[in-house]
Amino acid sequence: MERFERFLDAAPDVVRVRIVSVRGSTPRNTDAVLYVAPDAVFGTIGGGQLEYMAIDRARAMLRNGEAKAREDVALGPDIGQCCGGRVELAFDRLSRAARQEAIARQAAERAARPSVYICGAGHVGRALAGFFALLPVQAMLLDSRAEELALCEADVRKILTPLPEAEIRAAPPGSAFIVLTHDHALDYLLTAEALARPDAAYVGLIGSATKRARFNSYFKAQGCAGSLSRLVCPIGATGSADKRPEVIAAFVASEVMTALTRHENGAKQPAG
Repeated sequence: MERFERFLDAAPDVVRVRIVSVRGSTPRNTDAVLYVAPDAVFGTIGGGQLEYMAIDRARAMLRNGEAKAREDVALGPDIGQCCGGRVELAFDRLSRAARQEAIARQAAERAARPSVYICGAGHVGRALAGFFALLPVQAMLLDSRAEELALCEADVRKILTPLPEAEIRAAPPGSAFIVLTHDHALDYLLTAEALARPDAAYVGLIGSATKRARFNSYFKAQGCAGSLSRLVCPIGATGSADKRPEVIAAFVASEVMTALTRHENGAKQPAG
């Protein structure tokens, strides 16, 4: 059972709070939803005073038996938030049918999340899995070594396979691929497979400038498909010399999420 379903299962009475319109600078847009139970919440409409006010209003509805409400909030004058914009909130008490619709909507949103393939379950791969488990993506950790996968405690899909290249070929469009296996030859093979995907949002190979140069030679010698200009190597190269796995993973996760967001926004732009 997913977290949202567990939340609803434990809360027989819930008010859904939605941002239905925004004007000016606001903490979230109209995709934000917050679910409020008497002693728990799920989701967010941006935090701060707006969210505290919304939770109080929703819980008052639960106490008073109200079914629906609307609030038009000027963030600066009304509640002292520095954003300065204005939001309209819609409150509605979830019926049984609305609960099922909300569960279906959450499931559809999870299924639409971009996929991140972490190829290699070593120290950095496991650290990356820990970060991506907290982010709105579908993360997969791939390795041929069962003992390394078993060390990963993150809530991601773990794939034990002798053919990770097959997983790359079968990945959905818009996926991100991070290659950091225990073997340079395998790294090169998987990176070439990922670059052959023109629909990939991100292709990253762990290593140095020297490793990139060697991969470039391999890529050209093998006549691989794709463009070397799309390759990120070194990954997470922010200027930090810190080589601790968790620090590297933090920089790489930020890099990948930036690429995924840009890819998604580009896909939403109308052709012209």
